[in-house]
Amino acid sequence: MTNSDLPDWLLPPPEGFHAEDLDHLPRLPPHTELVDGSLALLGPQEDFHTLMLYLLENGFRRTVPADLRVRREMSVVLGPRQRPEPDIMVIHAEALRGPDNTAYHAGDVVLAIEVVSPESEERDRKRKPTLYAEAGIPHFWLVETIESFPTVNVYELDPATHSYVMSGTYQHRVDLTVPFDIDIDIDIDLTKIDDL
Repeated sequence: MTNSDLPDWLLPPPEGFHAEDLDHLPRLPPHTELVDGSLALLGPQEDFHTLMLYLLENGFRRTVPADLRVRREMSVVLGPRQRPEPDIMVIHAEALRGPDNTAYHAGDVVLAIEVVSPESEERDRKRKPTLYAEAGIPHFWLVETIESFPTVNVYELDPATHSYVMSGTYQHRVDLTVPFDIDIDIDIDLTKIDDL
């Protein structure tokens, strides 16, 4: 494939794309992220990814305080050339800007969650947590399968180093008091989630 075979919008300018470009590029595939000025096109997701998003989103909607909101698969502007899309975010309610909003800002986000996918494993485990921490997002969860069990790794921001420190790993139930009271049962047979 040559450059002439690629759509014009896929070729970045010399300085890379900027966060606002995602709102103006034509025919951009859904869930395209901007990481370090480059477009990250997401591939098909595994069923585990979708089921965990459903489970966590429903759990948050039952426990989130009135001053917070849950958003799924919305991008967050972390800097001029950084606009990743966490799988789930918990944001401040005052950050809501209307139904036409396409992104939130780092200061709006209380918790960012990534469910690891094979095609985005490096970004989910390494680059995106670094970007979230540097932007000051106070809480981060990394969700993956370990020995066939859904596992939630919970991190809190160390403000002195602008990096995340692990505060716990959960395989059966996520029971926390920060950033708010959370109690989500993740010890379920994901093949039976449609029966919930």
